[in-house]
Amino acid sequence: MTETLPATGLDGRALLKGHALESDVLLLVDPELEVSLTAADVAAACDRRTGLGADVLVRAARTSALDGTGPLLEAAPDAEWFLDAYDRTGTPLGADGLAAAVMAEALLAGGLVADEAPLAIGTRAGARTLTHTDGLWSVDMGPAALVRPAGALADVDTEGWDTVVAVPGLEGERAALSVRLSSARPEPHTVVALADERELDAALLAGAPACDPAPQAPTALDLVVLTDDGTAAGPDSASGSTDDDGGAGSADSADSAGPARARARVLVPREGERPSSASGCCAVAVALHEWLGPHAPEHYLIEVPGGQAGVHVGPDPWAPDATVLLVVQAALTGRATLGA
Repeated sequence: MTETLPATGLDGRALLKGHALESDVLLLVDPELEVSLTAADVAAACDRRTGLGADVLVRAARTSALDGTGPLLEAAPDAEWFLDAYDRTGTPLGADGLAAAVMAEALLAGGLVADEAPLAIGTRAGARTLTHTDGLWSVDMGPAALVRPAGALADVDTEGWDTVVAVPGLEGERAALSVRLSSARPEPHTVVALADERELDAALLAGAPACDPAPQAPTALDLVVLTDDGTAAGPDSASGSTDDDGGAGSADSADSAGPARARARVLVPREGERPSSASGCCAVAVALHEWLGPHAPEHYLIEVPGGQAGVHVGPDPWAPDATVLLVVQAALTGRATLGA
């Protein structure tokens, strides 16, 4: 017996499925908002038992078809398409870098956008620009900012951390840096540098992390191990060791031989461990840049369980006009019709 999917608003609608860094995305191409989409429809479609299964559902709509987008179009008149994104519970998202890459891949595959120029899209967090080069999408993730939590245990400007975290599976408390990526995702990130990959593998990521001070809003926990600092000082400089303040060690040379490399894992509030997170990869990169000091690389390769992401942080990711760029591959994997 086949269970009927209770996503009535999407019955008979063709959805594309794709992924980036193993983040599953369902995509509805609905330029003129012909579908009356509800949170229940989204949750039912994203359900991994009774639906098609996804982390995010995106409706690709023309920006001009949505109410209240006049100011966005005035500021970014080229943003013809809008990322109408929802998490798997049906909650609207400001933006999602991996979902944006999948939507851009679908629009390109469908001949709805050209491949020659940067693609501007609208999101609830403002306009974002994507560029397609050699099969990879570069996604504008907006600016990074330090959260500076109330009751911070250290001066982040001088010590590079503000919070301590007790990570199940690891002994003792670990120093951490609190980071936010624009307003694209609701949760801030608490980034912890670990001493080696054995610690990274031993960490048990389940439930809300125990942070001091306690965050004012649910926070994602990102664990990272630096495996190569990207300097030209030789292999001994890429130990990934941490100092007493939880930083990732300072680069000894201003001569960059390539991007810094790191491994990371992410625990997302209310969802548990995820194979990847666009904002998490970016938070890890800007935290590493802070810890590596004045000669830190501007480019980072972050390996997560879902694959590898590139992150360009620039010379000063905290600058008001700075933009963090995420570089990922997006793939379309199939098409399904609900209720068929």
